[in-house]
Amino acid sequence: MDERKVSLGLTRRVHSGRSAEEALKGVDLNRNIEALIENPLSHLTPEQLQRDVRAFARAKDLEQYSELLERGAQIAKDPQFFEAIQGVTETEKQALRDERTRSFRQPRALYLTIVICSIGAAVQGWDQTGSNGANLNWPAAFGLNTDRNSNDFWILGLVNAAPYIAASLIGCWLSHPLNYYLGRRGVVFIAAWFCFFSVLGSAFTQTWVELFICRLLLGIGMGTKASTIPVLAAESSPASIRGSLVMGWQLWVSFGIFLGFTANLVLYQLGDIAWRLQFGSAFIPAVPLIIGIYFCPESPRWYIKKHRYHDAFKSLRRLRNTPLQAARDLYYIHAQVRLEELMLGDGDITVSEGKEQYTSSGRYANRFIQLFTIARIRRATLAASVVMIAQQMCGINVMAFYSSSLFTEANASEKSALLVSWGFGLINFTFAWPAVRSIDRFGRRNLLLFTFPHMAWTLLAAGFSFYIPEDSPAHLGVITLFIYLFAAFYSPGEGPVPFTYSAEAFPLFHREVGMSLAVSINLFWAAVLTVVYPKLSDALTPTGAIGFFAGLNVVAFVMIFLWVPETKQRTLEELDYIFAVPTRKHMNYQVTKVLPYSFKRYILRRDVELEQLYKFPSNY
Repeated sequence: MDERKVSLGLTRRVHSGRSAEEALKGVDLNRNIEALIENPLSHLTPEQLQRDVRAFARAKDLEQYSELLERGAQIAKDPQFFEAIQGVTETEKQALRDERTRSFRQPRALYLTIVICSIGAAVQGWDQTGSNGANLNWPAAFGLNTDRNSNDFWILGLVNAAPYIAASLIGCWLSHPLNYYLGRRGVVFIAAWFCFFSVLGSAFTQTWVELFICRLLLGIGMGTKASTIPVLAAESSPASIRGSLVMGWQLWVSFGIFLGFTANLVLYQLGDIAWRLQFGSAFIPAVPLIIGIYFCPESPRWYIKKHRYHDAFKSLRRLRNTPLQAARDLYYIHAQVRLEELMLGDGDITVSEGKEQYTSSGRYANRFIQLFTIARIRRATLAASVVMIAQQMCGINVMAFYSSSLFTEANASEKSALLVSWGFGLINFTFAWPAVRSIDRFGRRNLLLFTFPHMAWTLLAAGFSFYIPEDSPAHLGVITLFIYLFAAFYSPGEGPVPFTYSAEAFPLFHREVGMSLAVSINLFWAAVLTVVYPKLSDALTPTGAIGFFAGLNVVAFVMIFLWVPETKQRTLEELDYIFAVPTRKHMNYQVTKVLPYSFKRYILRRDVELEQLYKFPSNY
């Protein structure tokens, strides 16, 4: 039997006498028919585990930590029984208990990383809304005719869409090579400088072409940052609260949007330079991002990917409460990553005589192709793409980009439109907070399935509210009410889930290119939406345009129900087994099990139990 594969836990039972080749069929990461979530260490004997850990320590120049790694590996193998493992101190036991009972008791370095990632998200949000208020004045400053029948109206949409065009076509795709050479921190540092200089440049432009170029440069920074920061947060966080910490991206994007609306409201009365200050004020959060990222630990998984295990262990020691937890995570990540390498390859795949053969060169183009050709990764690509495009289908960015213009169409004054938009930003930020707890407790999928129907009816109601006579005091108030309700349902669901989900769905060697694709899809459709919505609203009227997005919410609900599996509270490496379940099996389970259960449970009010899709070993 191949001892290397046995030592990685690739066999269902190492004592069974089966060949490694036969045993590998039981842990096929491309076709997990049984929906079994396995621990690659669980079937090792204590002697095998000890031997493998010592060999690992010698190979990775970690021999001074051999004893610590052995205890950590034992805990990774049997996490339920850490109390009985010899050599574990009472302090270490308490830290392990806290993982379940006080999961948010984490070291300062982890929270520093999350805070800096949150600042990066706030930069993203402020950048998005700086143009919202400026749209009321900058076209006239450059002599553009923004009458809906004028071709200049397309220029307005093009300038607004410029960051998303550049982000989706350039910035997102630069993140992979930049991550390869510079690491997660280096990419965030460079992206922050792009976001700093481009918005200052926007404030000094003299023509719409110059403004367009500055916003293209802004998009490069936004794309690389959006593709990297959620990954850095996900790779640094423990599994039990990863969703809560990574969702900080969208939470603080919402806060950045709120700050942008606040700046628009504060600055709008400053005359001819108001729009310049509204654009330029977005440089403020970029400053602490540039400085703060230097003090964050690098992603331990990036170090492991680069075979820098000593640096990975050093990083994990800063990100975990005790060295024992760091040793446990280091060895467990290593075991799962080796499984990924053996079963999925580390980036390159060749086909010879109908058989897939994996190599170690890992070229960018091949990794991109494998997003669609390797079954496990293809399912992650499908799910991440669905949640990303659903964020544009739901209509939230119509409000983020054009709320001031939309409320002006609802017969609001410029001040009232900015004030109502500010309220929208406040609602968006405030109602994102419940997801900090619920995203790991109730799950990503459940939050989406709960909130999308409510977004559909609130948008539909907002659209029909335009039929209230314009001279009625209720006209603006009722429209505002339903748009605020829409934002309240969006914020804890489709707000935080897409970037959290996409950052965790892909295996390590495809994480950068997978996240790049997912963010590119999101921002590309944001660009299309930004260009098209003004004309769509003109053709369909605001009622028709908003009603169109209400219908898209229903379509998105069906897509999520069929194609998006749950990922809560599993390590990044354990998600290999989740996405190894065939799509047809997942769809069949949703239609034949979940749908009848939901009807009986919530419509007929019967006390029924749902048969679970995934099967977990008893020691999980």
